[in-house]
Amino acid sequence: MTATTTTDWRDTLRDAADLALVGILVTVAAVPVFTTGAAVAAGAEAVHLRFTDGHWPGPRDLLRTFGRRLLPGALATVLVLAAALLLGLNIFWLRQGLAPGGEVLLVVTAVAAVAVLGLVALTIPFLGRGHTYRQALRLAASRPTLIVTCAGVIGIAFLLASILPVTAPLLTGYLLFALHTITRRVP
Repeated sequence: MTATTTTDWRDTLRDAADLALVGILVTVAAVPVFTTGAAVAAGAEAVHLRFTDGHWPGPRDLLRTFGRRLLPGALATVLVLAAALLLGLNIFWLRQGLAPGGEVLLVVTAVAAVAVLGLVALTIPFLGRGHTYRQALRLAASRPTLIVTCAGVIGIAFLLASILPVTAPLLTGYLLFALHTITRRVP
């Protein structure tokens, strides 16, 4: 007779609570802004280990991952913020009529912003698998369909967080899990 493992509602509730805690920890660790890249990478690695290997990493492992990712994560955070600022300014100037191009360029810029958002989101699960930021970006860029999917997931998370802002830290953990699930079958 073989033993089978079955999951019931308590396991699902435990995972939901753990993901919420991951989201809260990532949010708190990202408060200084320059630590955002390291916090997200450590959270992504924790989610990856839990739903791939079946266990959560210990605090020492998380701190080690956070420390190892701190400097590259700070650079990645600066680059993402710079790209967001440039795209946001471009959209603002186009909407105000301060830059030439009109509605067509506004749509092109908005599509580029969504693509960048999806690309950044898709790098997160690859960081969780232990890749460097450069490797994760290269892997993400080679999967355009998943970029669109991740942009949609980020959009849904933003919508939910805008409806009830107090849930944003909780949604962070669920977002990491959603991104992990999207890329789960990707080698």
